Amino acid sequence: MRMLLERNDVNPNTPDWNGETPFMWAAQSGYEGIVRRLLERNDVNPNAVDERSASPLLIAAFYGQEGVARMLLERNDVNAGRASGNAQTPLLQATRKGDEGIVRMLLERNDVNPNTPDGNGETPLLLAAQFGHEGIVRRLLERNDVFPDPAETYSKTPLLRAAENGHEGIVGMLLERNEVNPDTADGGG
Repeated sequence: MRMLLERNDVNPNTPDWNGETPFMWAAQSGYEGIVRRLLERNDVNPNAVDERSASPLLIAAFYGQEGVARMLLERNDVNAGRASGNAQTPLLQATRKGDEGIVRMLLERNDVNPNTPDGNGETPLLLAAQFGHEGIVRRLLERNDVFPDPAETYSKTPLLRAAENGHEGIVGMLLERNEVNPDTADGGG
């Protein structure tokens, strides 16, 4: 890789048929040395997107590549809150996977909105409650800017999702919040 990057006739931004660049592949695979080398170049865009509008940070979050995410988030020029074409953000992806390390790093950034929903109206809190990620639910509820009772497209709330999936600890955390209405019905009543 070093030899290829030292050549003047090799473009590290050349995409494949899906619009994915070598940088995106390295981010997906967790090849931290290659990512570091590519980030040292002036001609590599850390915010480039593929055909689905997925950025290297979103890809790293989706695949749980914490080291790559850390390298990207240490940069000021990386847009950490950018959503893909299907309204997925790095925070939503890391939350869905239960990756507390990446969630923590993303929530430390000012350009990440912890209430941004996906195309179905699912927020990070709703996803964390649904999948039983207690640590992430706790971290989100500790923030003053996280609304604890959002409803998604079918009017299901974090409390309802946690209860229907048997996540008793999360149900307890949510019921401690005054803003959470335990009587909110979903779209089916």
